[in-house]
Amino acid sequence: MHRLYSFRRCPYAMRARLGLVFAGLQVELREIVLKNKPPQMLAISPKGTVPVLELLDSDGRQLQVIEESRDILEWALQQSDPQGLLNTDLAKAGALIERNDNEFKHWLDRYKYADRHPERSQLEYRQEGEVFLQALEDLLGQNTFLLGEGISMADIAVMPFVRQFAHVDRNVFYSLPYPKLQNWLTTWLEHPVFQQVMVKYQPWQDGDDVVIFPSPIERGGL
Repeated sequence: MHRLYSFRRCPYAMRARLGLVFAGLQVELREIVLKNKPPQMLAISPKGTVPVLELLDSDGRQLQVIEESRDILEWALQQSDPQGLLNTDLAKAGALIERNDNEFKHWLDRYKYADRHPERSQLEYRQEGEVFLQALEDLLGQNTFLLGEGISMADIAVMPFVRQFAHVDRNVFYSLPYPKLQNWLTTWLEHPVFQQVMVKYQPWQDGDDVVIFPSPIERGGL
């Protein structure tokens, strides 16, 4: 079984876990604490960020290490895509994810941690981030999901970051003029797959029993 190092609240790790669940794959989960990263993770991924997916053969030997959330998402859906998340314009999906990961994430970090970036106000950072929110609102004015009437790779790649933006100040977010985006996010937060992805696990320590994600019980409930 492949092995995933993850941190529940990290939006990149959420993206990877969503991809695995939508693909119908199970992995050994090692939930980490960012302030106390296990040496086993750092040995295979010295950059020290999550998620990290270690692909193993049937004898437990390492085949490959995938260190980027988008690569994990794409790998998972290439293995299995029962709900057709790749049945979309992949160029558009890739461009939207690229914009999210660069432009939007830049402003999101400054909006969330405005005290660390005093060169501009939190309001200004929020307004810069809203440029992307408006683009999402426009897309959702055309379809139920970002790129069509069905869930695509773009939805599950972008949603964790919109969630993080919203949670900086929920009252402010839900007062903004993006009703379709707000409904889209609410739908996601209530989605059974997202609920499954956000189950809490104890931080992993060497010697612990193997934790399967998603658990057979949770997986069977979908």
